[in-house]
Amino acid sequence: MLLTIPGLLNAAQLAKIHATLEGAEFVDGRLTAGFAAGRVKHNLELRPEPERMQRLIRILMASLGHHETFRFACLPHRVADPIFARYTSGMRYGDHVDDAIMGTQGPRFRTDVSLTCFLNPPDAYDGGELVIRTPFGDRQVKLPAGDAVVYPSSSLHRVAEVTRGERLVALTWVQSYVRDPARRELLYELNLAREDLLRAAPGTATTGYVDRSYANLLRMWSDL
Repeated sequence: MLLTIPGLLNAAQLAKIHATLEGAEFVDGRLTAGFAAGRVKHNLELRPEPERMQRLIRILMASLGHHETFRFACLPHRVADPIFARYTSGMRYGDHVDDAIMGTQGPRFRTDVSLTCFLNPPDAYDGGELVIRTPFGDRQVKLPAGDAVVYPSSSLHRVAEVTRGERLVALTWVQSYVRDPARRELLYELNLAREDLLRAAPGTATTGYVDRSYANLLRMWSDL
């Protein structure tokens, strides 16, 4: 499932992120890439300074934790510390899939869902689309600042070359309670129907059946 999340970060949060990033050092993004990705990766990433990173992590993780679309679409078990990436003119990231296992400090975890949150507006740069291959063809994603997109980490994807300006994004990865993307999509859509029924007809038998079916499918498919 490829899903956009409008307004993951509000204007005040975006302003805090940009203020925190002001004067920060960005280094060659290949330092965090695996062998295959390193050959096609041409970007810059924030050098992790503990104090600065903690401020950025608090802002982004607070938004993720309170956002219902993220929680029900991704069913997060673990969420990686984000990476902040910068693309200037001439930079791009060729076709790749994200590493299946991540984590160098602390527990390692499986990547099921990838998230890209856009931090500057689309008119601030030309090019720089996130291009995700789907069964229905390539999907190009370039969203307003503060909006995010989630997609299976197994998807082949790339970042088109930036030809003007600067593309700034936050990236993170999720180990989901439900590793199979088709099951996660089914649960997400079933939960949308469940929530509508709970609001509109909370006491009916149909609502009870759907509510129990969601809970029991989640129990059946959870990977703990």
